[in-house]
Amino acid sequence: MTTATTPYHPGERTAQARAGVTDRADHAGRSIRSTIPAVAAHFLTERRMLVVGAADPDGRVWATQLSGPAGFLRAPDERTMTIAARPAEADPLAEALARPAQLGTIALDPAGRRRMRLNGRSAPDGRGGLVVRAEEVVSNCPKYIQRRTPLDRPGAGAPRAVAEGTVLSTAQQLAVATSDTFFIATTGPDGRVDASHRGGFPGFLEAVGPNTVRWPEYRGNSMFLTLGNLELDPRAGLLLPDWETGGALLITGEARTDWSEQAGPGVERMVELTVTGVRELTDATPLAWTEPEYSPAIPR
Repeated sequence: MTTATTPYHPGERTAQARAGVTDRADHAGRSIRSTIPAVAAHFLTERRMLVVGAADPDGRVWATQLSGPAGFLRAPDERTMTIAARPAEADPLAEALARPAQLGTIALDPAGRRRMRLNGRSAPDGRGGLVVRAEEVVSNCPKYIQRRTPLDRPGAGAPRAVAEGTVLSTAQQLAVATSDTFFIATTGPDGRVDASHRGGFPGFLEAVGPNTVRWPEYRGNSMFLTLGNLELDPRAGLLLPDWETGGALLITGEARTDWSEQAGPGVERMVELTVTGVRELTDATPLAWTEPEYSPAIPR
């Protein structure tokens, strides 16, 4: 739980101390707000995709994506975000978000390399969408975002689950190994949820067999919102978008941070997730995206 003197909870403070960046984190923490600035409200209205994270009724944490035309996200006031979409029936978060829930979100603009997180309490709006009461609003730097432009897929159908299990198939392991972007949802104190972004060259996310994935943690903003949550609660969910087809691979499990391993230039630590659930969706979004222009910040 945060206090009047810091926006960070004890897990985040522990992670910052482990990394030796407490002073930098204090400086970065000034950008954490509980309200939505006007510039962020405008940013939301231009987005066509929102990544959301939450816990399902069994307590497993998942990350998934919601899509719509520009304007499907709005901030009618500084403490509220409305989403004119909800997870489809095939999505593992459909049941959870049909009722009030803690929700972590990240709005990404791949073309402009911009992103913002908005976490809070969501509830159905009675019209097939969600209303989110903002509790934490963070604008992040452009690091590690691959530049892409959205394209409509006129023939897109409704989202369908094409595979479900407790481990990764061979084809899913290949999807992991060729991914250049994924999103991660984690939980902190009081069940609050955060959604974050990771990017790298294909291969930075590695499938170590059917039940384990691992990835490097590059130098970031020193807040350690994700790793701080993992200090207190290992539950995590990954979303791997298929930028070409509109499909998505969703993975849930438990993650731990290896603070001792220096795996290469620019890699400060490694995270390993033990897979406990997998859901593969086709037509997860009616969007496709252009080929990536890789971020110049990725370590080589």
